[in-house]
Amino acid sequence: MASTSPAIHSAAQAFAAIALAAVACDGELAAVEARSLRQHLEFRQPFCTYSDAAMAALLDQLLTILRSQGWEALVAQAAPHLTPVQSETALAVAASLIQADHVEQRSEASFLSQLSDALAIAPDRATTIRDVVALLNRDSLAS
Repeated sequence: MASTSPAIHSAAQAFAAIALAAVACDGELAAVEARSLRQHLEFRQPFCTYSDAAMAALLDQLLTILRSQGWEALVAQAAPHLTPVQSETALAVAASLIQADHVEQRSEASFLSQLSDALAIAPDRATTIRDVVALLNRDSLAS
């Protein structure tokens, strides 16, 4: 019996895949990033209804794709499953995950640009989304 590799089949899987790709695009997937990813998802529909086991299974499936094919393939599989509105939100979540540490590496900036293209978000709109997320993540009260 031939084993089949996992694939993305729904908008929920696609949305989670984009978030996972964002935290992994710099070549590392630290525990703190995994927690942040989960926190970004667990308060959204449909993820807030997932059991711990269901969430773990989803992330394990996506990690299998990520490890075997890379974040580019993960994004390429995910993008067709998202509506334009879902795509904009996915870009905002990805930007938030990347910018949360207040340091955006060149690889992460490149990822967001490639993600915007893959999601067919107009450059001006993508810039607006990234700028708003940067404002939300800015530590403006730090001295």
